[in-house]
Amino acid sequence: MSNTGKKSWLIFALTTALFWGVWGAFIEIPEKNGFPATLGYTVWALTLIPVGGFALILLKGKLDRDRRSVFLGMSTGLLGCAGQLMLFEALRTGPAYLVFPFISIAPVITILLSYFILKEKASKRAWVGIFIAIVAIFLLSYQPPGDSAATGYLWIILSLLVAGMWGLQAFILKSANNSMRAESLVVYTMITALAIAPIAIWMTDFSREINWSFKGPYLAAMVQILNSIGFMTLVFAFRYGKAIIVSPMVNALPPVITVILSLIIYQVIPHPVIVTGMILAITAAFLLALEPEGESLPKTEKNT
Repeated sequence: MSNTGKKSWLIFALTTALFWGVWGAFIEIPEKNGFPATLGYTVWALTLIPVGGFALILLKGKLDRDRRSVFLGMSTGLLGCAGQLMLFEALRTGPAYLVFPFISIAPVITILLSYFILKEKASKRAWVGIFIAIVAIFLLSYQPPGDSAATGYLWIILSLLVAGMWGLQAFILKSANNSMRAESLVVYTMITALAIAPIAIWMTDFSREINWSFKGPYLAAMVQILNSIGFMTLVFAFRYGKAIIVSPMVNALPPVITVILSLIIYQVIPHPVIVTGMILAITAAFLLALEPEGESLPKTEKNT
């Protein structure tokens, strides 16, 4: 992929948005059918195996194994996977309509780290798009207040930790791509996800009836493979694009696709706040897509 054009980041980012958007539209079905989200995480970890295997094929078996690559690769996986487990606990102790707005600040963390540490730059038009995308992400995270009541303040701490971990993960995905191959990042994430899976199983309440039929683990696998493929294309988006551009785009667009599919399939009419967020997200994506060029090829690809 060394001859990839300047707009490859956009192709990979849009592919991620598509896969994650479709994933978002169907992810709740297994859980509503009696298959816990914690076991859904375990299924997701298993679906990373074929994706990681494909990455190894692209690497021709030559995984980046130096100390720095192992540290960055495992850190990326740990931040993403541990953040997911923390999210389960945050949703157990706090209301979703407050948890998700907290988590929506993750791209802001990525943008700030990339701007001040990686010295990434963007055009004025792109900065407008970034700002609009952040507002859109916050609006798209809106959920009507339900009956669930908050228990203490642990959920606030956990929500902020998740936002910080996912924001840092995206930053590391970009910075690591400057010294190691993207395929190796996918493999290390697969390893970490599988290593953490026993914790997700331990968190599962087996005293409740679990649906082991097709609509449980098998349907979950069909849905979660979309998440896994989307992660791989996300890594490549960060490989060729600027984190300050890629991060807001891949966070703003998937909910738009999810809402549209939900409207078509389930006839779910989105809340006006969500509709506003959709309009802003599409506007932001258009502005970000007009960014004249992405990053230069990382060192691992030059002269190859």
